Amino acid sequence: MADTPFVHLHCHTDYSLLDGACEISQLMDTVAEQKMPAVAMTDHGNLFGAVQFYNTAQAKGIHPVIGCEVYVSQQGHKTRAESDRYNHLVLLCENQEG
Repeated sequence: MADTPFVHLHCHTDYSLLDGACEISQLMDTVAEQKMPAVAMTDHGNLFGAVQFYNTAQAKGIHPVIGCEVYVSQQGHKTRAESDRYNHLVLLCENQEG
């Protein structure tokens, strides 16, 4: 039986301020070394590294999955309740349509 490939779908790069310490080039080296077919970038609230992530992955033959970890508040952005403190949602793009 062939091994089922493993893919990380929740990775923060150094573009996730105060949370990610992984440089994109080092991430891609590790993904290639581990023979993973794909990897997702899900930085906190931004897509600043998306172009570098995409280009570096393509150059190494890795399928890049662009994503973002966004913040969600049940009460809206004007009210900050203690229960809203850790509501994060990871969004992954399948293609240019969604």
